Amino acid sequence: MEKSEMRELRLVRKSFVAAVTMLASSVSGADDDLMRAARQIFKPIPSVIPAVKDNPITHEKVELGKMLFFDPRLSASEIISCNTCHNLGTGGVDAGPTSVGHGWQRGPRRAPTVYNAVFNLAQFWDGRAADLKAQAKGPVQASVEMNATPDHVINTLNSMSDYVLMFKKAFPNEASPVTFDNVTKAIEAFEATLITPAAPFDQYLEGDTTALNDQQKAGLKLFLEKGCSSCHNGINVGGQDYFPFGVVERPGTNLLPATDKGRFEVTKAPGDEYVFRAAPLRNVALRAPYFHSGKAWSLKQAVGVMAKVQLGAKFSDDEENDIVAFLNSLTGQQPKIDYPILPTRTDGTPPPSLGR
Repeated sequence: MEKSEMRELRLVRKSFVAAVTMLASSVSGADDDLMRAARQIFKPIPSVIPAVKDNPITHEKVELGKMLFFDPRLSASEIISCNTCHNLGTGGVDAGPTSVGHGWQRGPRRAPTVYNAVFNLAQFWDGRAADLKAQAKGPVQASVEMNATPDHVINTLNSMSDYVLMFKKAFPNEASPVTFDNVTKAIEAFEATLITPAAPFDQYLEGDTTALNDQQKAGLKLFLEKGCSSCHNGINVGGQDYFPFGVVERPGTNLLPATDKGRFEVTKAPGDEYVFRAAPLRNVALRAPYFHSGKAWSLKQAVGVMAKVQLGAKFSDDEENDIVAFLNSLTGQQPKIDYPILPTRTDGTPPPSLGR
């Protein structure tokens, strides 16, 4: 990012923080003021499934999408599914810094969570996919991930009559509904249901002043006044815009690998070097490690790094603890997902391919 752009970003941030501070100036004695300030920046997760563009959500489509999300046979090796890297039992992510894909290859970035991803501005850390449909096409075909092809996916699905029937029910107006585009539409429909409402913070935004404890309210006040919310805002507490990782000070290569230039790889604009989509912080306490590099193993460490490199500040131990307490209030109700019984393979189902 050019120096002039850096200065402009800092001025915008200062103006933003000043406005928030004015709104929250009397927080110590008035929950109403803090709530009012928070409501201008954040929105609660809705309890209803959101609509997605050009893809009506139906029960049949969601059920098909769930099957596809859990089916490892969409991958070349037939051992990797969407759920492998976006595990719904562990916050919508996997356990490692970066995901392990086809042939034990390591991916270059931390897997983003699938929970509440429908609310993001765009998908992937660099925003290269406009929506969840586009996102679903990437990992299936990436050699370092599922290493499959659209033909492999379609041949696999057509080999099982249960899948063919499910596609006909999900896309009743199409003569030949088993297509790669419809695979991604079904997965998008299922992923749109993966929302986590009713977090303590949501209840607070909806008017329950007792939903947050005193430490969480102190953390929210700091989150606003220190400028964290200038990047992490909106319904997903992030995921709405792109920012350089290292506004004030560039992190070391352990946190910011020099070879990963972020959004620059999408736009080729010099100002987008080391720019990434702001991480959505919903359910963040469930999904260590942190950052696109997956190198911060505690939430407190991540808060400290963000203060230093993004804000040019050093938080006290108590301040870090208070902000972590607030971040814990962003954990919502996880949807109950029954693991599906998948259609049985047939003699026509393509065999797995384990080689690279």
